[in-house]
Amino acid sequence: MFTLITAANSAEAYQLKGKLASDKVLLGDYADLPEPLIKSGAMLALPNPSSPSYTHRMLSFCLDRNITVVYPLRPEEKKQLTTAGQLFSEYGITIFCR
Repeated sequence: MFTLITAANSAEAYQLKGKLASDKVLLGDYADLPEPLIKSGAMLALPNPSSPSYTHRMLSFCLDRNITVVYPLRPEEKKQLTTAGQLFSEYGITIFCR
């Protein structure tokens, strides 16, 4: 079971990862990320929150990767994932907004 922190290219994501102090924390972002980091698995390419199917794409993303906790850090992600919190909780995924 993994925890996903979005906004992987932000200092806030790295600070939160340090506070969680777990090797089961994944960083991801929908913004441009360096290809070597994606290929190595150090960071994950996430769906863009401006997509009409964002909620369902994120749900599939989390289920496919055994992600049970999501910390959305960007405002547009927070808004959509908070709205869909009930749907995610039905699949055992918790959305934490800071």
